[in-house]
Amino acid sequence: MKLENTMGSKSSKPNRGRFVCSCFTVIFFLCLFAAINEVRFSSLLRLGRCALSNETATTENQSEDLRVLISVLTLPDQYLRRHFLRLVYGTQTWEGAKVDVKFVFCNLTKEDQKVMVAMEIMLHNDIIILNCTENMNRGKTSTFFRSLPEMFNDTSGVGPYPPYHYVMKADDDTYVRINSLVRSLRPLPREDLYYGFVIPCGSMDPFKHYMSGMGFVVSWDIVEWIYGSDIPKKHVEGPEDKVFGDWMRWAGRGKNRYNAKWSMYNYPDPPSVCSHELWNDTIAVHLLKNQEKWIRTLSFFNHTHSLKPSKLYHIP
Repeated sequence: MKLENTMGSKSSKPNRGRFVCSCFTVIFFLCLFAAINEVRFSSLLRLGRCALSNETATTENQSEDLRVLISVLTLPDQYLRRHFLRLVYGTQTWEGAKVDVKFVFCNLTKEDQKVMVAMEIMLHNDIIILNCTENMNRGKTSTFFRSLPEMFNDTSGVGPYPPYHYVMKADDDTYVRINSLVRSLRPLPREDLYYGFVIPCGSMDPFKHYMSGMGFVVSWDIVEWIYGSDIPKKHVEGPEDKVFGDWMRWAGRGKNRYNAKWSMYNYPDPPSVCSHELWNDTIAVHLLKNQEKWIRTLSFFNHTHSLKPSKLYHIP
């Protein structure tokens, strides 16, 4: 019995050795298989990220091919107006451009403004506060344009130049249809451009006088010229749109002029030579002085057409 047990024990040792060796072999191949697949997965992941990155970069390049700043000149206390305009502009869609809407006013003078406006900036980051005393026709527009290069030019060379191809100065009673504005700007020159609704209202000649303050557009090179020229510094008082036109005429600037009449016009009520009925080929409607005029205008252009159906609400 002892001999048999010894023999059985001796014969089992090679079996255990082969078993252990087989286990190590299987584990080795499993690890190798996992490593190969990890490399393949990492490569696929990098490829996917690269494709996504290229697609994102392409989309961003397309959207930034045209960069527009819409600056709405308003007053610090106009909290409700700014909230309403954020709804108006924030619910619009457009294609092929980067468009920023900013609200512009002079220095804050009240304690409640310092708190309320600060919270607006924290939430929306869409306010520009100029270093000036609030005024209508004593240099606010001049201060605004002269301030832009220092605010937006990227001296590090990382950001795009110009930061914006066009800058629009708009009133807070003007409804700008952003997609229509973008489409009209796209084929136009990006240098020495002066664009808007020609004054006097009966004229169609963009070189006649000047563009209405309801909303005029200039190219970035004109913004930089205003920053460095003495002409805007010496002539600041008077109706801001007329004064701006004087700068252009005295300096021989704005050689590329575009009359957006009658895609820009005053609200039809009361009727005037500067107004006509609302129509589809519209870039901007001016003199929306009350809620009723705003609602009628927004309804005419079916501003809420992209509202999606939901069980959470019923709007007839």
